[in-house]
Amino acid sequence: MTVLTQEIVAQAPWRLKGQGYLVVVQLPKSVLDNEGFISDELRATRRGRLAYVVFADYQESDVGPYHELLYIGGTLKFGQKRHFSISKIYVSSQASVTNGQRNWGIPKELATFNVNYGKHAKDEVKLSTPTGETIAQLSFSHHLFPFPVNTKLAPARLLTVGQLWQGQYFFYRPEAEGFLKPALLTASHFDKRYFPDLNQGRVLACFKVTDFTMIFPVPKTQAL
Repeated sequence: MTVLTQEIVAQAPWRLKGQGYLVVVQLPKSVLDNEGFISDELRATRRGRLAYVVFADYQESDVGPYHELLYIGGTLKFGQKRHFSISKIYVSSQASVTNGQRNWGIPKELATFNVNYGKHAKDEVKLSTPTGETIAQLSFSHHLFPFPVNTKLAPARLLTVGQLWQGQYFFYRPEAEGFLKPALLTASHFDKRYFPDLNQGRVLACFKVTDFTMIFPVPKTQAL
């Protein structure tokens, strides 16, 4: 007997809640330019020396709970303006893959996540391809007290994200509020076939993000 599953359609805007980590890494220019999974159309426009990696544990979203690991390697030029852009991203939900591509042009791929929130403020994240190959492993520790943050206080131009997907530009400005606390990336491994190797650079900052709420708005689109 064939069982048909109905596709989940969740249009923008989305409201998400959860926790996660933010890592800021200084990487060699050769890694940023050539190993960041940037599309051929935009690779030559890349600028900046810093990369940003986010692990998110979305406990609530418009497509249900899911995990996510994403990479932003500087800014890219979209027409006459520069924006940060997600060039590599894995999620644990096919509904997130499909709707993320459709709504915002985010190049989401499916992966299996194994997340362990351990004792003594130590957390571990491992993700694998559908065929079982390890994509990345990250170990974190966090300490001290959290402090509140709200992206509404930042200029819109700094937080507007651009994506190129299937011949169309997508522009959107996520909003988030929650709490940050200092953290450490204590160990990590990356297979650079699947994700940029952060170990080729130097971690400049790491934060644990707790009790956050994020809004992904309806994007502005532009055909090429």
